[in-house]
Amino acid sequence: MKFKLDECVDARLSINFEQAGYEAATVHQQGLRGIEDERLYHLCIDEGYILVTQDIHFSNVLNFAPKYTPGIVVMRGPDDLFATTRKLVETLIEGLKTEKPEGRLWIVELERIRIHESMEE
Repeated sequence: MKFKLDECVDARLSINFEQAGYEAATVHQQGLRGIEDERLYHLCIDEGYILVTQDIHFSNVLNFAPKYTPGIVVMRGPDDLFATTRKLVETLIEGLKTEKPEGRLWIVELERIRIHESMEE
């Protein structure tokens, strides 16, 4: 699986994904800082990346439908401190052992993941 970390996710956390055996790219590494949400959403689809973000706008399934994406992961913690975000990434990586985010929206919170399936069929 390939993950793209949005600019609101500390780029240092890409190593956590790599240590777990996944590919990780960051918006910063790819020269995409300041990219509009809509463009980032479509870029992740085109490139086959699961988007990892703290931007709550991506949890709006009417604007960013997860159905045809490799997956959308929105991390929600009580703050945006590095230690908290690292714990959210660890929770995400642990969840990947039993579930896959393809076509879904995952809301990752401390110690739990809420998975939203597509309502369309």
